[in-house]
Amino acid sequence: MNKRRRTENRLHVSRTRTKLRQARESLASGDYQAAREATLTAIRVLDKAVSSGILHRNNAARRKSRLMARLNALEAAHKA
Repeated sequence: MNKRRRTENRLHVSRTRTKLRQARESLASGDYQAAREATLTAIRVLDKAVSSGILHRNNAARRKSRLMARLNALEAAHKA
């Protein structure tokens, strides 16, 4: 039972880290549309990690806030 839970938890953690990395990379690339899609996907994955107990809700909120701040800065630069 513990082995199965550990395997599932590792899967969620790995997926979350991957989506966060992809979002950060797309934000760094400067392509607004790709960054927006990747950021929204990362936020969905973070929310799922919280609901399954993988991440603390404040930890996920902090990560989402930082992603959105970078996305908003990119959007402002994109519009200017």
